[in-house]
Amino acid sequence: MRIHAKYILPILIPLLVLILPASAFPFETLTVMQQRAIALFLLAALCWVLEPIPIYATSVVVIVLELLFLSDKGLIWFRSNAGSAEFGDLLQYNTIMATFASPIIMLFLGGFFLAMAATKYRLDINLARVLLKPFGNKPQMVMAGLMMITAIFSMFMSNTATTAMMLAILTPILALFKPNDPGKIAFALSIPVAANIGGIGTPIGTPPNAIALKYLTGENLITFGEWMAFGVPFVIVMLLLAWVLLSFLFPADEKHINLAIKGRFLKTPKAITVYVTFAVTVLLWLMGSSHGMNSYTVALIPVAVFSMTGIINKEDLKKVSWDVLWLVSGGFALGLALDKTGLAALLVNSIPFENYAPEIVLLGAAALCLLMANFMSHTATANLLMPIMAALGVSMVSLSPLGGETTLILVVTFAASLGMSLPISTPPNALAHATGHVSSNQMAKVGVILGVVGVALSFVMVWILRMVEFL
Repeated sequence: MRIHAKYILPILIPLLVLILPASAFPFETLTVMQQRAIALFLLAALCWVLEPIPIYATSVVVIVLELLFLSDKGLIWFRSNAGSAEFGDLLQYNTIMATFASPIIMLFLGGFFLAMAATKYRLDINLARVLLKPFGNKPQMVMAGLMMITAIFSMFMSNTATTAMMLAILTPILALFKPNDPGKIAFALSIPVAANIGGIGTPIGTPPNAIALKYLTGENLITFGEWMAFGVPFVIVMLLLAWVLLSFLFPADEKHINLAIKGRFLKTPKAITVYVTFAVTVLLWLMGSSHGMNSYTVALIPVAVFSMTGIINKEDLKKVSWDVLWLVSGGFALGLALDKTGLAALLVNSIPFENYAPEIVLLGAAALCLLMANFMSHTATANLLMPIMAALGVSMVSLSPLGGETTLILVVTFAASLGMSLPISTPPNALAHATGHVSSNQMAKVGVILGVVGVALSFVMVWILRMVEFL
């Protein structure tokens, strides 16, 4: 019965919403377009939570359904009363389609090209080998080195790809421990924890960051370098706390471990091109717009360089994480529907948020996001919550002294990335759990503590940013 519900509910509930009269909803005015947007939102939410189809497929379905039922070029039977007050305004079809060519998608594509080139020419393994040398052979220090390297890679690469790579490096290290040594648990958990935390450091580190940038525009604009200015210190503090926690909960019995990561930097023309392009791209990102380009334009430089030099060929293009790009673009399309139909504003205005202290609203939003992110995709969580939070940030005047919309979006974004209590919470967690060295209970203990502490730390970070007049 439970299996059947997984397939029935995502269809039945949205259909029920569509056939109900407008008077059945707790809103004074509800247009036909807004009612359709509610059904679409519920369809996306149920599919992302229950996963009757892959989560990226849900995003594709969202885009297609918007084109069919909400756009000015959709099925003719569904736009016969367009323009009337009861119907609402149709969305432009090219605006919906443009979500897959959003500048944020281009930013991610550039990140994917950098990651693929780094892996193909062994830049990642060689950097890991070089960076681990200074940490010696004491288990705690080696774990600190592994966490630092994982976090750095995770800022510019997929968290999943980073975890897979670092777990491969970790395998021979785990073999040096005795079977019942708690240190094995600490090392196995250190990689996914560092990957999840590290992704917070840059706009391309994790999809929720990119989704947040979609709503941080105009006077709320945050550049690549500005994001790193507060994201990297946050990552450093969280990594330190995670390292202390893992060392305390799972102290290693071994006193010394000897590492032997083999490899050397390649010196071929293509390898050198990868090294230079990687360094130049990151440098341009860090310089902000001082050179006249934004981070989205810079992201396409490695795409062009690696394509024309053959560093990334057509076979490599098949390995691009297109599912992530579809997933993020579907979230943008859903956000577009909630915004342009006026549904997000209607939802926010129907709840008397002004009766609550702004601190309570921020805390409630962060707690809700953290809870959801532990049981479903971080990207899906951000996709669902961000449009509503953006509308709430604009409409709630009492939030202005705390940073308004920017503060709310940042707190929710960081909370989305900190949901890492279960094997299903993130792909890095699933990969680590699959090693067999860590149980769900051990993962939950560490994940819950770091999640709660991380959300609290994000409030401290926002307070500091307000003190220095960044927000």
